[in-house]
Amino acid sequence: MTNLTVRHSVASDLSELARLAALDSATPPRGPALVAEADSRMLAALPLGSGRPIADPFEPTAEVVALLQLRAEQVAAGEGERRGLGERLRSLLRLRPSHARV
Repeated sequence: MTNLTVRHSVASDLSELARLAALDSATPPRGPALVAEADSRMLAALPLGSGRPIADPFEPTAEVVALLQLRAEQVAAGEGERRGLGERLRSLLRLRPSHARV
């Protein structure tokens, strides 16, 4: 394996996700997932909502799945930070005095 790409799944990945799930005797993820590709070949996928990872059982994918899980944690943490930032901005705007004339 020379190049590994981790990315969000897209609609055109459905057939490849189904192939990967069949190899792993699993059901394909429903909804968004992170996928790992090596040299343009999908090796593993991790559903972002719930569900277990799926991976090609004929390839060494334990580290690839661990990388997907780490990336999913980073994505989830980033979403939490953005929500937190929005709350902080809203609270600051509520405290700001209005310059409108009545």
